[in-house]
Amino acid sequence: MKITRDNNLIVIEGNIKSVSDYTVIQGHLQASILNGNSSITIKILDSISITSSVIGIFLKVIKKDGVSLTVQVGNRHLYDLLNELNLLAVFNVREM
Repeated sequence: MKITRDNNLIVIEGNIKSVSDYTVIQGHLQASILNGNSSITIKILDSISITSSVIGIFLKVIKKDGVSLTVQVGNRHLYDLLNELNLLAVFNVREM
């Protein structure tokens, strides 16, 4: 997995699958929040899945930190998975 951040935009390339991926994503989210961003967009370009720990950190950012999160997904399988988990509205999911 490769991740880049530019202010309130976080771009993730590759599959999200390991604990280290979670740690990197968490670090970028926290850095974005510490920079004063109350709205963050996450682009997941091609991952076919997402780990439960990443779902958890997204929920924490929304519920505890009060951040408006938008998740843009490039893979239809991931979009369908988030739909089955009833997370489309919660994460403000959009297809790219």
